[in-house]
Amino acid sequence: MPEFPPPKLAQHPARTPQAHQAPGTAQAATAYAELGVTSNFSFLRGASHPEEFVHTAAALGHRHAAIADRNSLAGVVRAHVAAEECGIGLAVGSRIVFAEEEGAPEVLVFARDRASYGRLARLLTVGKRRAEKGSCLLALEDLLEYQEGLLAVVCPPGVSEFARFDDSFEEAISQLRGAFGSQR
Repeated sequence: MPEFPPPKLAQHPARTPQAHQAPGTAQAATAYAELGVTSNFSFLRGASHPEEFVHTAAALGHRHAAIADRNSLAGVVRAHVAAEECGIGLAVGSRIVFAEEEGAPEVLVFARDRASYGRLARLLTVGKRRAEKGSCLLALEDLLEYQEGLLAVVCPPGVSEFARFDDSFEEAISQLRGAFGSQR
C-alpha cells in the first residue's frame, strides 16, 4: 500500500491558486451561470448565503451569477451587492412553485428590466397575500397575467426514465409557450 495518494491528473478549479484571488479578478471569464440556484432564503432547500454564491462564481471565473429563490426575491439584494463588488452580472429571478396544481411545472422566471422586476415582485406579493405567513399561493393564470418582460425556464416534474408527462403538464406548457413565446 503506498504511503501517499497518487497525484491528481487535474486540480479542481476551486482548488487552484487562481481561484483564491480577490473577487472579480479571475483571469478567464466563463460564459456560464447556474440558473436554478436557491439560497438559504429558500428555507430547507438552499443552504448558502446569496453573496457566497456570487463570490464563488466570480472566483471560479464566471461572468454572471443567478439567484432564483422559491416564491421569493429575498436573496437578490445581497446577491446584487456582491455582484457589484465582484464586477459580474446577476440574473434576478424567482422559482415559481404553484399551489397544488396537478401537473403544473415549477418555473424559473427572470426579470429583463426594472419594469419586469416590478411585475415579478407584484406577482409574488399577490401569492403571499393569499396565504398564511411563510407560504405563497400562486396559480399558472397568475404568472400568465404578470409575465410581460419576464424570461421563463420550465422545470419539469421529477420523473423516472419510464414516466411520461400527463395531460395537465402538457396543457401548462402550451399556455406558457403561448404567453412567453409572444414576447419575442
